[in-house]
Amino acid sequence: MGKRESDGHEYSDPELVKGCASGDRHCQEILYKRYFSFAMSICIRYTRDENEAMEIVNDSYMKVMEGLSDYDTARPFKPWYGKVLVNTAIDNYRRNLKHNDYLSINTITETEEREPEIEAELSANDILTLYWHLPEHYKITFNLFEIEGYSHEEIGQMMGVTASTSRSNLARAKKMLRELYNRHIISVKKGHEAV
Repeated sequence: MGKRESDGHEYSDPELVKGCASGDRHCQEILYKRYFSFAMSICIRYTRDENEAMEIVNDSYMKVMEGLSDYDTARPFKPWYGKVLVNTAIDNYRRNLKHNDYLSINTITETEEREPEIEAELSANDILTLYWHLPEHYKITFNLFEIEGYSHEEIGQMMGVTASTSRSNLARAKKMLRELYNRHIISVKKGHEAV
């Protein structure tokens, strides 16, 4: 494969993968750039900041380059790459487990039994504010189950816990999100109404 235009739009994913497997640096660069936003959007959900997410993106990409012989080119590249990204993020989480801060569920006060009425018009910033307050292990469980679609059995294997622990972590994550919603969003909105 010779170099064509630098934007890479003329290459299909299978062509790029074939070029990458043969060591073509141009194809490697195009593939990296093509899926950079996708990769960051996944990795940022499993990390504390952009720098850590960037490390995971780069580590994942190196794993992809090393594992191209395992990739079935008859299948779409993006979902395969997504699994590599998630697995690398989980590996990173487990490696850094001893450095993660845990917020006990006991620090969340009991709320009314009925669920609060959640406004349909939460901004993206409101949602991210709530999400970033979750402890790492709850955030990752929430991501894997609610966003990525993994089962509790799969999450348990990935995280090194039982499926029942995964279920419990998800329930606690949702409880914390409700409490954080009550504490932060509703109180802020009430404060604005009083002004």
